[in-house]
Amino acid sequence: MAGTAQPVRNPVVPGLTVIVGFLVCVELASGVLQGYYTPIFPQIADHLSIRDASVNWFEAAQLVVSALVVPVLAKLGDLVGHRKVLLLSTAVTAVASWAVAFAPTFTTFLIAWAIQGFYVVWLPLEVSIIHRRTADTGVQARLTRRSAAFLVAALEFGVIVGALTSGAIVESTSMTVVLALPAVAVTLCFIAVWYGVADTEPVATGRIDWTGFALVTLAIAILMGGLVLLRLDGPGSLVAWATIVLGLSAFVPFVRAELAQPQPLIDIRLLATPGQWPVQLTAFLFGMSVLGAQIPLSTYAQTDPEAGGYGLGAGASFVSVLIGLYVISLIAGAMLLPFASRVLGPRTALVVATLLVALGYALWIPLHDSTGQALVNMAIAGVGSGALVAALPAAAAASAPPDRTGFATGMTNTAKTIGGAIASSIFAIALSATGSIDVEGNVNAPLSGYLVVWAVCAGSALLAAVSLLVVPKGAFSDTRG
Repeated sequence: MAGTAQPVRNPVVPGLTVIVGFLVCVELASGVLQGYYTPIFPQIADHLSIRDASVNWFEAAQLVVSALVVPVLAKLGDLVGHRKVLLLSTAVTAVASWAVAFAPTFTTFLIAWAIQGFYVVWLPLEVSIIHRRTADTGVQARLTRRSAAFLVAALEFGVIVGALTSGAIVESTSMTVVLALPAVAVTLCFIAVWYGVADTEPVATGRIDWTGFALVTLAIAILMGGLVLLRLDGPGSLVAWATIVLGLSAFVPFVRAELAQPQPLIDIRLLATPGQWPVQLTAFLFGMSVLGAQIPLSTYAQTDPEAGGYGLGAGASFVSVLIGLYVISLIAGAMLLPFASRVLGPRTALVVATLLVALGYALWIPLHDSTGQALVNMAIAGVGSGALVAALPAAAAASAPPDRTGFATGMTNTAKTIGGAIASSIFAIALSATGSIDVEGNVNAPLSGYLVVWAVCAGSALLAAVSLLVVPKGAFSDTRG
């Protein structure tokens, strides 16, 4: 019957495997950046002649830059092409990584380290590239999720490789050589994108909303500044709270300006749709655990139970093993995502992933006295976290118009970054009387502080699961109406 004829679609995308293969190289480099420096922060502090506690500024500076650059780079990707912006962000990250290796002072190192945060836009841009390349297949969402799973698996594998490499060579060569290896990896990553990733024509029109960028930059900078002050001065600081309130208030004129813009930098109306706001809220809440809880978990594992009455008494080398096992569970979660989405449906798979994160951290509250309990808790949370890292940008892309996939995927990283920054401030206060985590001190944080950390992580993940139930059932599938 002529009236029931269906358009012929080709589920095979020529060159997709090659493109994903080269993008895997990018995520390996991203993983190296995220895992390489963590085991050698004390040596970096010695290299720069700073106190270990000053290393906390690295995280704060990079979080601010990441939160600011992702929206504009993601929007630029929609306008000029995602590959072009991926090349641009990789080039900037490579230059910053070389600057980190040769920085002569703490100030220059901090500036270079902050600019290195451009790499956080890589995964959203890669998901957007794949989403565009699979547009005519009829199984676009499925192919995007499957590809994202491989990218996240490569990312987490890179974390392991980076952590093991830096720990193995830091005592046998100069710090400049040690710090140069990530720069080499990012430089090779740029070459991989240049030669291996085909360009896709942009489908969006318009220009960058620089007024919106200025307003959101001001709001985020003030908010992040307030959070940094809160971490440094503690909850009794009136200046910190006033700065936070001022930062939140600054979002009001920004939202008004964006609603009046025909081509806004941050599409408020799109973010308010049922297919988007639960995903972005989930990213924000997920950032609290995946970005905010890692340092508290590390310090808890290394606390001597005889001195503090709690902790695992683990040495730095065993903490590396714990991190490695956690990352393996992240890889498992990412690789299980396509299967779970096929069996349960994309939305239900997301809900299950958030519930696993909630369960893993909730188990820490009663079960935190042995290494075995810690491994089980982190394995459960890790599987859910790995699935979410892969699923969130893919879900955002699936429920966004074709000309705004870069924006939607990029916003998941921005939301996650802001959630992590807020959580790290809350956790720093919970774990210290002053709000600062001073690793040079010998005073252990109270156990109640760690209970707060785990409760916030579990509660935020549970809230994310509830919010995802609002999403229309077929929103992230290829058959949605």
